[in-house]
Amino acid sequence: MKNIILSLFAAFILTLVLNCSSAKVNNQHYQREWMMISFDQFTKQQLVESKAQINLTGERTGNTVKGTAKMGCNSIFFVAELKNNGKISISGIGNTEMACRNMELENAFMKKFGSMTNYSIEGHRLTLSDGSGDEMKFIAADWD
Repeated sequence: MKNIILSLFAAFILTLVLNCSSAKVNNQHYQREWMMISFDQFTKQQLVESKAQINLTGERTGNTVKGTAKMGCNSIFFVAELKNNGKISISGIGNTEMACRNMELENAFMKKFGSMTNYSIEGHRLTLSDGSGDEMKFIAADWD
């Protein structure tokens, strides 16, 4: 009897230890890398050649995530708060300041990214939009 109780207690403690880890929890719904597929007047080929993408896999606190982006030249960083009602707030936008040949995409992105106020995710597609009809469309990088 003593052995049975001791075995059950040991199993209980082992279960607690294994389930109480400090592993990073990702919200696979939005916390992923996203490749840009549509923005402004840029062609899909221009976006692919620039490796245009946002990365929402950074540190997360509640609905807020630290993100990064790349639009060809400089590294871009920001904080995004994604709410359950499809609203997004993007703040703290900054970037490295390397001078590059063609910064047209990066400049356009930096100008409009902070004004995006809505988001929607349908399958593996993310759309950011503002109230003026501007949109940025992405596809999940891990989807193929």
